[in-house]
Amino acid sequence: MESSVDRIGDPWGSRVPHGRHEPWPARVDTYLTDGVRPDMVQEWVQAASILHSDGDAMDIAVIDGRMVGVRGREIDRVNRGRLGPKDLFGWQANASSDRLTRPLVREDGRLVETDWETAMHRVVSRSRELLSERGPGSIGFYTTGQLFLEEYYTLAVLARAGLGTNHLDGNTRLCTSTAAEALKETFGCDGQPGSYDDIDHADVIALFGHNLAETQPVQWMRILDRLEGTDPPRLLCVDPRPTQVARAATVHLAPRVGTNVALLNALLHETIRHGRIDRAYIQAHTVGFEELAARVEDCTPEWAADICDVPAARIAEAADLLGTADRLLSTVLQGVYQSHQATAAAVQVNNLHLIRGMLGKPGAGVLQMNGQPTAQNTRECGANGDLPGFRNWQNDAHVADLARVWNVEAATIPHYAPPTHAMQMFRYAEQGSIRMLWISGTNPAVSLPELARIRSVLSQKRLFTVVQDLFLTETAQLADVVLPAATWGEKTGTFTNADRTVHLTDKAVEPPGEARPDLDIFLDYAARMDFRDKDGGPLITWHDPESAFEAWKRCSAGRPCDYTGLTYAMLRGAGGIQWPVNEQAPEGTERLYTDGISWAHPDACQDYGKDLVTGAADSAVEYRSLNPDGKAMLKAAGFLPPHEATSREYPFQLTTGRTLYHFHTRTKTGRAPQLNAAAPDVWVEISASDAARLDLAEGDLVKVSTPRGALQGRLRVTDLRPGVIFVPFHYGYWDTPAGFGPDAATPGRAANETTITDWDPASKQPLFKTAAAALTLVERGDGKPSPAPTTTASAPAATHDVPAATTGGRTAHVSQTPGTAWGREGNHR
Repeated sequence: MESSVDRIGDPWGSRVPHGRHEPWPARVDTYLTDGVRPDMVQEWVQAASILHSDGDAMDIAVIDGRMVGVRGREIDRVNRGRLGPKDLFGWQANASSDRLTRPLVREDGRLVETDWETAMHRVVSRSRELLSERGPGSIGFYTTGQLFLEEYYTLAVLARAGLGTNHLDGNTRLCTSTAAEALKETFGCDGQPGSYDDIDHADVIALFGHNLAETQPVQWMRILDRLEGTDPPRLLCVDPRPTQVARAATVHLAPRVGTNVALLNALLHETIRHGRIDRAYIQAHTVGFEELAARVEDCTPEWAADICDVPAARIAEAADLLGTADRLLSTVLQGVYQSHQATAAAVQVNNLHLIRGMLGKPGAGVLQMNGQPTAQNTRECGANGDLPGFRNWQNDAHVADLARVWNVEAATIPHYAPPTHAMQMFRYAEQGSIRMLWISGTNPAVSLPELARIRSVLSQKRLFTVVQDLFLTETAQLADVVLPAATWGEKTGTFTNADRTVHLTDKAVEPPGEARPDLDIFLDYAARMDFRDKDGGPLITWHDPESAFEAWKRCSAGRPCDYTGLTYAMLRGAGGIQWPVNEQAPEGTERLYTDGISWAHPDACQDYGKDLVTGAADSAVEYRSLNPDGKAMLKAAGFLPPHEATSREYPFQLTTGRTLYHFHTRTKTGRAPQLNAAAPDVWVEISASDAARLDLAEGDLVKVSTPRGALQGRLRVTDLRPGVIFVPFHYGYWDTPAGFGPDAATPGRAANETTITDWDPASKQPLFKTAAAALTLVERGDGKPSPAPTTTASAPAATHDVPAATTGGRTAHVSQTPGTAWGREGNHR
């Protein structure tokens, strides 16, 4: 029966219980703007979510050329018709009155409107000047995790083969590079082993630093439905915050920030000590077990308890949960990826699965998750720190094969060193070797660490900055040229979610004013630059999304991420399909490594690996010596203390993160009324015991300080681990109340004013969760609550005053309809 639910106040909606090994029943969520009924909708246009990495499939409702709502796609394997709050309401930002509609150029220190010809002439002229005077290394590209596959691939070709620059990375460096690196370190190649469908089959689900309820809410709905069904899974949650996952967990561990490796080594120790390992699987499919066992031999729960400040008995209980699982599913996200020893910790999760033989079968798998909707595509297409198609930059045969696909000389493709990672690119810009930086679809003036430094870099007169975006973000305000881009719903393309599911999203409405699809902008630039192949023909031969997709298929052929069996026609009107899709797997591939390890052979692997402590790259000779037969690699790592320790002056550990109602720097979600109202401003969380010790209360205005800078926000007292401060990172300064901001005497509200310029040695992912901080009172709240939601991990501690519950009111009500019989059967491929 259809129901109407306030999906701000009840973010995950009603339950549709299902038992273990049963397909997840469908439930269709629909939101239409006030006064619009389903029978009034003129067209439903296929799409998928662009505001998290889940890839929830949806249809866009269109009336008279404008978006009026969305509904979940019942037939899709990812969400079975369900949508999260960002899916349901975030699309409204498309029609925001402050969309960029014309290009802007800087004149006399101010950005002024101009035409496309003028703007592109400036970009092309500066590119040619720099190529002539300083060479391709003077130009860099910093992109996003929210474009389409076709756009990333075009960008990779024009940057690597057209310009010949090694400086191309995405803000996926901030959210998913450790996922990729951990997979390469263990399996020799990127590619998610598991599937979201494993949630339906697992009897134990372990979430390591992954607030699934807020970052991938639809998959949390799936777990909630299983928890209310027959034979529910047991949950292990590792998180210092009292998340919804933690509240539902059988075992919740809240370790000291930066101690993940110590905790995981203790879990490995207990698993091996009790003999809960699959020796036949280890012998057949792995190398390195003896070294791993020796490394963790002394890592007892008592040893880890002293480091992690978690009771040894609880660590043993968690190990028992993992070791006795019939089918174990593990997920990993930013609590690991953005913390100390990120890659080393993520690899230990892989190790747990390998020594237990928990891989490649329903319910037994690893999800090294992504933080962004199209992060997987940046990795596949080479728009980050890899070559397209998961090719190995150190393998001359791989480079030659890519040169064949592009019809260029191999020397044209820079492979003298690893592709430059984002943090190094900004360092090069700071030093002056990069003189042009093209930023597309991301807002580093809010999202990168140590913002005072980033503003200084982007404000240099010698750096020519191009920003391609929807709004005049904090970063766009510092640009020399601003290009207005079309976005989701205004263009066509494909993208791939965190479990390798490929979706097609079609154009539903026209972009505003003169805004153009990112693909069109890149193609225009390539044409104006007149990039040529080795025979003198155009380097880029495609002209629209579908022809770009066909070009990508040729590049992916025979590689792990093989798309050759996919077409737009297959994806249009259907549910998502998981790669690889080819002659061997014409309907897609639900799980990798069902018959052993596929891409770790020295001749095939994407990467030869790195030292997990120093980040030093291994050579082909070293890799071949370690792994001649191409097995999975059990890589051990010892615990090292975090680089920045607490002190008398800075006694707290500061960790930053996300909230359910916002995405990244709120460029879209801050313009969606329901989402903005649910979490309108920054807040600061501390534990009830810390609040009592410091005589602080709900709503007090406090200042968080580190050696880099400070921010202010109102206090929320929660059941957070004592000694920790949590601040959401979404809030910049463009809509900060008067008197706040980076240039004012009063601190602003951006969490990254305080974070440290430091990164993991292997993945190069910045460490946003390792700063030491101080907390001081600015003024009493006098009963005014913080703006933190009450529905999430930010729920107030029961021992403190409880503010009014977060609700959305009439405009947040969503229709929920049970699925049809076909939908209840699911879309298992």
